Amino acid sequence: MNLLLGISPRHPLHLVFIIALLALLAGCSASGKFFEDTAPKDMDLSMAPQILAQKGMEEYNRGKYFVALEYFNTILDNHRFTPEALLAELKVADCHYYMEKYTEAYVYYEKFEEMHPTNEAIPYVMYQKAMCYYKRIDTIDRDISNAKKAIERFQLLVKAYPESPYITDAEAKLRASREFLANHEFSVAKFYIRTKEPGQAVVRLNYLLAMYPQTEIVSQARDLLSEVEAKR
Repeated sequence: MNLLLGISPRHPLHLVFIIALLALLAGCSASGKFFEDTAPKDMDLSMAPQILAQKGMEEYNRGKYFVALEYFNTILDNHRFTPEALLAELKVADCHYYMEKYTEAYVYYEKFEEMHPTNEAIPYVMYQKAMCYYKRIDTIDRDISNAKKAIERFQLLVKAYPESPYITDAEAKLRASREFLANHEFSVAKFYIRTKEPGQAVVRLNYLLAMYPQTEIVSQARDLLSEVEAKR
């Protein structure tokens, strides 16, 4: 199990991360929805950090991310120099991610990576950072910056950790992001054709063919380019 998760058994915090990542795997099978909870007024936050971490993970696994945040933030506020603080840092980011607060989640993942650059959880953190952008990819006629940023960060993961267990999914999402951008360029080209600007359409189609040659829409792009140039 330690080898599967990429965690050395000699690492003093390996048990903490095994618990955290196993919980994550369980959480990934859920629908991704979360309960709009508020923290109970009678929550006892004066417990030892080990108990706070246990209760935080229990709430996290139930999908009650807001309540889990209370426990993890208490660890960070009151028990910063305990082994549980490392777990709390990661789970605070995860809670925001599963609450669909992707901007905030990205900030927490980034902070974790900056503070613990050699930690065994870094491949997972890099994957999650990419996912924070991937989850915000919009329709093809709108902002495409999130798709571009997702590609950049998935590529960083693939380059830095080619043997990590996240690579297969990262590569699939890389392909999906490129398909999204190629379809965007095709949509823009068609818009220019409708607005009687064939020169601009040719520019966008040539860009699509150069930048995304492996995408599924390439054959349509070639056909459309030939048609536009013939009419010109």
